[in-house]
Amino acid sequence: MKKHFLSAAIFILMITVVTSMAYAEEADVVTGSASVGVFNRYIFRGYELSRDSVIIQPALTASYKGFSASMWGNIDTDENPTQSFVPDTTDQKSFNETDLTLSYTYEIDKLALTGGYIFYSTRYANETEEVFVSATYNILLSPTLAIYRDINEYSGTYINLSLSHSLPLYKEITLDFGASAGYFVGSSDYWKTYERSTGAYTGDRYKAFHDGMVKAGFTIPVAKNAVIQPSVQYWFPLSGKADRVIDGNSYNINGKIDDTFVCGLNATLTF
Repeated sequence: MKKHFLSAAIFILMITVVTSMAYAEEADVVTGSASVGVFNRYIFRGYELSRDSVIIQPALTASYKGFSASMWGNIDTDENPTQSFVPDTTDQKSFNETDLTLSYTYEIDKLALTGGYIFYSTRYANETEEVFVSATYNILLSPTLAIYRDINEYSGTYINLSLSHSLPLYKEITLDFGASAGYFVGSSDYWKTYERSTGAYTGDRYKAFHDGMVKAGFTIPVAKNAVIQPSVQYWFPLSGKADRVIDGNSYNINGKIDDTFVCGLNATLTF
């Protein structure tokens, strides 16, 4: 519980910084959004972090002149272990993750460049931090290349390429498509892989084409500045290393990646 109080305090500080900047010039305003998603699973970079449960994910974001502060949470209504997840409780509800992000985006014509920092407050694992950069080009499929670097507990680099596109269906309703592919390089001994000869994680550090994802959904306006987005995602391993199992043990210490469907609904209010 103390972790989440700390996370909330940090987020309030982040929001205060962003909003105080807005008051420096009366002509400018802070924009933002509040959302909540309900899903059948929580998947993070291919890792399955919930099972046989309903997942609720609230989020808040405030932005001003390219600066953004956001808080995202994960509530598992019935925690159950997976190959990648050891819960802090069993068969109980848990608010088990809060992510705080501070970022800045600079636009050059059709190119948007973003850099930022993420603090992961997790009850099921050690808290950690990442810095990241991303580039999005505003053309067909909106290609985005993002690079994340863990600077604390799980030193490593995650690279993700994503595509997205929306087609108008009726009035303001759109049909939305997306896809992504991730590559991971472990930098610390935490990421050593499983070896049959030693029966332990003593092998080379994990490095592989990691996770793939395709998704489809709808964006449906329901009120002024409010939409709902039902969607379905399909996650899958991108290489043999990503789903490799040796003598019943995952080759990757964080667990293997399975073929997994995620479906749910996200509701967002912008202001």
